[in-house]
Amino acid sequence: MNAAELASYFYQMEMNDYFTYMEISKNIKDRSLSEKIKKIALMEKEHAGFWAEFLRKRGSEPPQTKINRLKTFLIRTLSKIINPVVVISFLELGESGAIKNYYSFLKTEDLSEEERDKLKKIILDEIEHETFFARQINEKGMSNIRDFVLGMNDGLVEILGAVAGLSAVYLTNPLMVGVSGLIVGMAGALSMGIGAFISVRSQRQVNQAQKEQMEIIFDVAPERAVEEYRRKLIESGVVEDVAEEISSKISKNKEAISKLLIEETDENEIKSGLFTGFAYLVGVFFPVIPYFFAPNSYVALPFSIIFAGLALTFVAVVISVLSGISIKKKVLEMVVSAFTAAGIAYAFGSIMQSIFGIEI
Repeated sequence: MNAAELASYFYQMEMNDYFTYMEISKNIKDRSLSEKIKKIALMEKEHAGFWAEFLRKRGSEPPQTKINRLKTFLIRTLSKIINPVVVISFLELGESGAIKNYYSFLKTEDLSEEERDKLKKIILDEIEHETFFARQINEKGMSNIRDFVLGMNDGLVEILGAVAGLSAVYLTNPLMVGVSGLIVGMAGALSMGIGAFISVRSQRQVNQAQKEQMEIIFDVAPERAVEEYRRKLIESGVVEDVAEEISSKISKNKEAISKLLIEETDENEIKSGLFTGFAYLVGVFFPVIPYFFAPNSYVALPFSIIFAGLALTFVAVVISVLSGISIKKKVLEMVVSAFTAAGIAYAFGSIMQSIFGIEI
């Protein structure tokens, strides 16, 4: 797309965000949070004004605003069923995409100095919005909800592959496939849940050990801690002279240096493990259920693929609509990858059945 086409797209995107945030603000009971969301909505409208002005200066009119009715319907529905803050976690993805698009536009297009300054401010606004959304999710203790929706795809894809492969082996015994799928699914859920538990717990233990070590370093050789902080600043791209100045000014603030050097985690390992494991089990349900009702695996497998495909499509559409990602691209990405895995697993199962001659 050329500059005018991109600007038209950005204008439409900002206007859609304006309507989206206004819709969400209506469903938030917390008055303070609702007002903040409204403020973000008005900022998005200002951003749309920039793109409208950009187009007019180049002899074009901004496109007529088309309200994404599907997005509005999903937001209204989801906000009534679940906490509107959960919906915000998906909007965070869209803000990230806008930042990348605007930065690319800033670097590649021929803009006036005034336009460059305004676009830089818009980029900063979008970064602030993304940070705000992420903070709201953490403050409300809902950082695992989006992970649940996304994480269930692991169960969907892996168990669809497993039952497809087993279908080629147990052609006339769908119950065997269904029970085997459940066993594999339970093992996978336990593995994922325990893995998440250990991962978060280990990170917490590492952080604690580092904090204790930092206490010792400050007590024995405080200059070592300051030097480590200076080195970290330089590694992150800060000019050496500036890094030296910052580290010297903060040298006596032990708490600040400790926080900047050690990555903090507020995640609860038990909650993380339970969410991850349960999300996986939800994904297991869709491809496995047909095998408990079908007369044979030939009949069960198509239904398993259909159920898994519908579940994946639903998740892909929700993620795409709320985050601004292309629906077609996201659905194809998720569904095709799952079906490819199922096809490969079925072929492998057929080979195993031929080699070992299993007849059950």
